Amino acid sequence: MENIIMLILGVFISVVGIINIKGNISTIHSYNRRRVKEEDIPKYGKVVGTGTLIIGISLVLGFIVSFWSEEIMGYIILTAIIIGLGLILYGQFKYNKGIF
Repeated sequence: MENIIMLILGVFISVVGIINIKGNISTIHSYNRRRVKEEDIPKYGKVVGTGTLIIGISLVLGFIVSFWSEEIMGYIILTAIIIGLGLILYGQFKYNKGIF
């Protein structure tokens, strides 16, 4: 049960991802969304939210897998973080024209 914080964080991050996917990008820092055009907000929210959701789900899945193998848990989380951050960066560069 030492990984309970990972579970709580995973659920929280997943909820934030779902909120972003639904088009509410207010959870994203203002400097990260200031150059997003009004018509691109739903697309931006879906891309960034999907990346965030992938990271959140990987933490929840990592918590579940940690009961059997700590090593596999690390691979799952690392892979998902790379994919999730890739999607987030893609959304940042495509819709915000840069990271900041």
